[in-house]
Amino acid sequence: MIDTPDTAPLGQAFSAGREGGRRLRFSLGWITRPVFGLALAVIAASALWMGSFVLAAFVALTIVLAAREWHRMVSGQLLTGEFFVTAIAVAAAVFSFAAWPGSVAPWLFVLAGAAVSLVLAVRHRRSPLWEAGGVLYLGVPALALVALRAMSVHGFLIVLAMFVAIWATDTGALVVGKLVGGPKLWPALSPNKTWAGAIGGMVFAIFAGGVVFSFLALNVVHGALFAAFVGAIAQVGDLFESWAKRRFRIKDSGGLIPGHGGVLDRIDSTLLVAPVLAVVVLVVQFDPLGALI
Repeated sequence: MIDTPDTAPLGQAFSAGREGGRRLRFSLGWITRPVFGLALAVIAASALWMGSFVLAAFVALTIVLAAREWHRMVSGQLLTGEFFVTAIAVAAAVFSFAAWPGSVAPWLFVLAGAAVSLVLAVRHRRSPLWEAGGVLYLGVPALALVALRAMSVHGFLIVLAMFVAIWATDTGALVVGKLVGGPKLWPALSPNKTWAGAIGGMVFAIFAGGVVFSFLALNVVHGALFAAFVGAIAQVGDLFESWAKRRFRIKDSGGLIPGHGGVLDRIDSTLLVAPVLAVVVLVVQFDPLGALI
C-alpha cells in the first residue's frame, strides 16, 4: 500500500519531533508486521508453486475472508446473504477453473453470484451496486490470478514477479511515507497517503524488479519497467480501496492480520493488478518473461 491506516501499529511508531521533524520510536508493530508479512509471503509463494487445487484453495480462502470484510463494510452487518453468495460463487469459480482450465463455467459462477447478490441487496434495501459489485471486485481478480498461473507458459514466475513488485511497492510506500511525510497524495480519497510514499513505493518496486529479472538472467531494465508497471497499478488499486473505506466511513477493513489490518487491506493492490496483467498476458499475448529474454 501507499501508506498505513491510522490504526496500524506501525503507524504508531512515528511521532512528530519538537521542531516539526519526524523521529522514530519502537513499537510492537515493528515486529508483528514483518513477521506476519513474511509468513504470508511464504504461504502465498508455496501455494503459487504447487498451483492447481492447492492454489485454488488458497485463493478461495483468501477471497472468503475478504468478502466477509467487504460486505460488512457495505452493509454494516457481520454475515449477510450477499456474503455467502460471494463466498460460494468465487469458491466454485476458482475450483471449477482448477478442474477445467479455459472453461467458461468459472466466469458464469461469478456473474451468477453478482446477479443473485444484486437481487438480495434490492430485497433487503441495502446498496445493490456495492453488494453485487463486491462479487465482481473479488471474483474477477481471483480467476485472473489462477488463470495467469495455469494458462501462461511462465505462469509461476510471472505471478511471483508480480507479487514481489506489489510487496516492494507496499514496503517502500510505507517506509518512505512515514519517514519523509510531506504533501498528501489525494486527501479526498485517503487522508494518510503521501507523494513521498507513492514515489518511495515506485523506487522500491523498480529496484526489486531489476533484482528479480537479474536473478532470472533476464534484462534488468525490462524487469524495472515490468515492476514500475505493476507498482503504478498497485497504487491505484490501493487508492480505490481507501476511497471505498472512506465512502463507508471506516478506517480499516478488519484486524485479522496483526500489523497489516484486514485481508482487504493486504490484497487491495492485487485485486487490480491481477486482472490487468491477465489481459496483457492472456489476451494481448505478451509474455513479460518470454518476450524479454
